Amino acid sequence: MSQTRRQMLKTTALGAGAAGLPPLASAAPHARPHAKHVIVLYMSGGYSHVDTFDPKPRLFREHDQSIGLERKAGVSSQPKVERFLKAPLWAFKPNRHCGTEVSELFPHIREQMHEIALIRSMHADHRDHGEATLQLHTGSTGFAMPSLGSWLSYGLGSFNPNLPSHVVISEHRPYNGPQIWDSNFLPSKHAGVQVKPGNDPIPNLKPATPKQLQNLELDLLQSLNRRHLSRTGPDAQLSGRMASFDTARGLRDLAPQALDLSRESRHTLALYGSEPGDRTSYAAQCIMARRLIEHGVRFVEIIDAIGACRDNWDAAHRDVGTHAKYARRVDRPIAALIKDLKMRGLFDDTLLVFCTEFGRSPWAQDGKGTKSRTHHPAAFSCWLAGGGVKGGIVHGQTDDIGNRIAENPVHIHDFHATILHLLGLDHEQLTYRHAGRDFRLTDVHGHVVHDIIA
Repeated sequence: MSQTRRQMLKTTALGAGAAGLPPLASAAPHARPHAKHVIVLYMSGGYSHVDTFDPKPRLFREHDQSIGLERKAGVSSQPKVERFLKAPLWAFKPNRHCGTEVSELFPHIREQMHEIALIRSMHADHRDHGEATLQLHTGSTGFAMPSLGSWLSYGLGSFNPNLPSHVVISEHRPYNGPQIWDSNFLPSKHAGVQVKPGNDPIPNLKPATPKQLQNLELDLLQSLNRRHLSRTGPDAQLSGRMASFDTARGLRDLAPQALDLSRESRHTLALYGSEPGDRTSYAAQCIMARRLIEHGVRFVEIIDAIGACRDNWDAAHRDVGTHAKYARRVDRPIAALIKDLKMRGLFDDTLLVFCTEFGRSPWAQDGKGTKSRTHHPAAFSCWLAGGGVKGGIVHGQTDDIGNRIAENPVHIHDFHATILHLLGLDHEQLTYRHAGRDFRLTDVHGHVVHDIIA
């Protein structure tokens, strides 16, 4: 029997708040987790490992010396060109507690290396930004797949049903855009919610109508959608839209509080190198990430890029010296984030992931005496810290110029498997049935790097 508009409004008003979908509750992991939250610090564009975290004395000794021929840009149709070693622009110094060497680009992070497990033997499958960025986030170079954050949301759910479990803080559009935080074939409620640093971090969050009236409207909509589902049976798209409305309501009510940096003390702002009223700097973004974790968000990623997507660490194409600009932006805030999490008792429950899509060649891209380094997926460095990770260690080695992996290689699939493991998830068991087969983040690959786990 159909209802009149008056009857529907009356029913909804009497039962306001009871018509929404069940919240995205926290799910049980496969094993006891080491960490409960993840903060990814993604340096978009590919920083040079030999200028940052992987010291190579030979590069200093043999600067501008030839090491033979290679095919330009790795394309077989291109003629071979002579390559010349290029010395790093910054000296390396050891952490005073554990001895791990880091360049002068990251003096503040270097002071925290005793809390960090540095992986110097990362490698990926593609030399182009789009494909490599996609692989770092989804495990795939050629197809859009669910992102790491979406898989964690699907596998573990949320600590706070009124906030999304997967948030991405991104000032500008990165390579591949929203594909790298999309849920793809996973239910849409697991997709990342983008927060843009500034005065309006989530557009259209403020209701155009009074909150009480909007709640009645949303309750009515959910009631009608529930009735439709009861008649027609399961509908993944409709269920996803219903969940998105619940998430939107929670964002409207709680996100302003979670993202309100005016609640931070001057002491905390100073620790990060921020100022009162700052809502856009990388320091402000790190504080936002910590506040989101405190409010129960499972997974937060900060994408470091300034302006257009090409204004990032990829500037090494033209002059590796531009690394100084980006390192100054992130070095102090990231070190402060480690200190802040420790002071608040959150470090052991939070896994920090510092990463990029590939490294940079140990030779000059454009010939002897030039300033550039080309893309280099065969070897690069990333690090983990916090929940369940051994601090003060180095895993893996590259050869004497940082060109190839010499010991304990760690592929992107291994990196993902290890992150999932630290959150209590078995990467081989975390699967989703789609198009007639079971999919997983690591496809048919991946090994947990147990040596870096405490």
